[in-house]
Amino acid sequence: METQNAVGALSALAHASRLEIFRLLVQAGPEGMAAGDVARATGILANTLSTNLNILAAAGLVASRREGRSIIYSAGYDAMRDLLAFLMEDCCASRAEICAPLAAIASEAGATEG
Repeated sequence: METQNAVGALSALAHASRLEIFRLLVQAGPEGMAAGDVARATGILANTLSTNLNILAAAGLVASRREGRSIIYSAGYDAMRDLLAFLMEDCCASRAEICAPLAAIASEAGATEG
């Protein structure tokens, strides 16, 4: 990931409502959620939600697709993984024990998905 892309993604997430939306979509899984369901779950008004989703989409963190009359939003897992990898790339000055807790959390998350 290029630095500029990382800055864009971090900037998009540096807002409480957008972070809440992104985390909700990550939890929803690849199936995603309809925009109306996202609005109800977060309590964000439709016009504000639309703006926030557009910002997240521009950063590659959210994708959308049409299903009938609904627009379904899902987390951009590839962009999320790229951002996390970018942040961890030169982690810990080669001292694995510093990053070990993060690896353990990631392993636990992967184990609970299956």
